[in-house]
Amino acid sequence: METSQTVPELVAAAQADAKTSQDKIVAVREHFEGSDGSKAQVEDLRAAYVALEAVVVDTFTLFERQMQHHFRRGPFSRKLTAALSDAGKADLAERVHQYYLAVNVLKHGKGASYRELLAAPSGIIHVRPAEISYQDEGPAPSGLIDIGVPGFFDGLAATLLEAYQFLENR
Repeated sequence: METSQTVPELVAAAQADAKTSQDKIVAVREHFEGSDGSKAQVEDLRAAYVALEAVVVDTFTLFERQMQHHFRRGPFSRKLTAALSDAGKADLAERVHQYYLAVNVLKHGKGASYRELLAAPSGIIHVRPAEISYQDEGPAPSGLIDIGVPGFFDGLAATLLEAYQFLENR
């Protein structure tokens, strides 16, 4: 994904990348051997999830970078959420906030965003308890957020496009 693209172009490219990872996840799950699967299947599944996580993080990050000019300095997502709330778009503000928290967890692991998601469960983000997430993923703490839930990425894409339209038209 190039940053010279428009936000809708970035989101469309990200959706194509996400679909590739999602299709891989489905394919590996369909051929899982037994309840645990083979070591190769587990690794293929983990790799597909990590690739999908990267698409999620990159998409949100590029959206923020492209749209930052709508606000002066400061935390973009907080300012966007406040602007949406002030404009009477509470549902969109909540979705932006939830995806922001999820991306923070994907980037940084257990912290304030993770605790906030655990404390106030939503139908948008599916949080896993830390004790069942993958512990050997390195800097990207895979497994704290279930991005494999059907509709997760499509929801993110729709939310970003709605927020883009809001910012461009205000």
